[in-house]
Amino acid sequence: MGTCVRGRMKRLDLGGERLDLGSCEALEVVLKSLCFDFINLRAARLEENGASSLLDMISYYESTAYLDLSDNTHVGTSAWRALAHLIKQSVCLSRLDLCSVSMVAHGARTLSKALQTSHLAVLHLDNSQLSGTPLFSLVGALKSNRALLELHLSNNMLNSYQDSMQLGDLLRYNHTLQTLVLSDNAIADDGLEEVCEGLRLQMGGLKVLLLKNNQITADGMLHLAKALPVLETLEVLDMGNNSLGNRGLQTLKEALMANRSLLHLGVACTQITCEGAVVLAEYLAESPQIKQLDLQGNEVRLGGLMALCLALRINLSLATLDLDSTPNQEQVSPGTAGH
Repeated sequence: MGTCVRGRMKRLDLGGERLDLGSCEALEVVLKSLCFDFINLRAARLEENGASSLLDMISYYESTAYLDLSDNTHVGTSAWRALAHLIKQSVCLSRLDLCSVSMVAHGARTLSKALQTSHLAVLHLDNSQLSGTPLFSLVGALKSNRALLELHLSNNMLNSYQDSMQLGDLLRYNHTLQTLVLSDNAIADDGLEEVCEGLRLQMGGLKVLLLKNNQITADGMLHLAKALPVLETLEVLDMGNNSLGNRGLQTLKEALMANRSLLHLGVACTQITCEGAVVLAEYLAESPQIKQLDLQGNEVRLGGLMALCLALRINLSLATLDLDSTPNQEQVSPGTAGH
């Protein structure tokens, strides 16, 4: 099953296995004797009675620090109750993955009530149909939660209206959260304004904000430019796969220079050309702390690369500059060859 580490087993991997009620009940002899760093039940085809029984055992025996229940699509009412009890009572469980498990109606309400008093530090809810009322329930619980450090909400069709207002409220009232992953949604420019209103009131420790692939354009950078200078803890900002363009970076440049906490900036696949690379070079020349810049998937050619090289002669902090390994070749006219 795994290798023993300080009296614990590293891993119990039942991912992809079919666990009916009999299989789940037979696992009690294992859970009674051993505890695990990680129990993987992803896509185990759990049904209501088996899931309820197994979760009760995991709760009673404090069996794991990390539980993955993703891709189990038939979790019923009693299983949700058992999961809520586990979340509320366990002092051992620190990470829970519920990706691709529908949070519609009962699931979202049950989970949200449990999160009000949980010890969970990391929660993955990617692709869980959270848009609308389920997100409202979740944010309502997390406004007062003081344990959760990471919240992953990718691919939930979160929109630029009510959903983004809820996310803004979450950031306005919760100052414990350190990582918020919102990639692959539809927050767009109007939604980013709501998120940034919450960001500007962050008095605590948000360190990582991922907004990749969210239909954000250069216009949205006006809102981010207002928030960045006042953020004192944000270390990672990833805006990749959005249509920022050179104008978006120009809008953001002064705010980036004013910020003194950012260590990683991701702008991969954001329609940047040499003009945008020059803007980033000016930022690098002024930044005393930036450590990583991701520029992959952009049309950065010779002029932009030269500007970046000059900036790196001045910048003493950058450790990693991510560029395409085979940049697009520029046409050189015969009259300029050799110069």
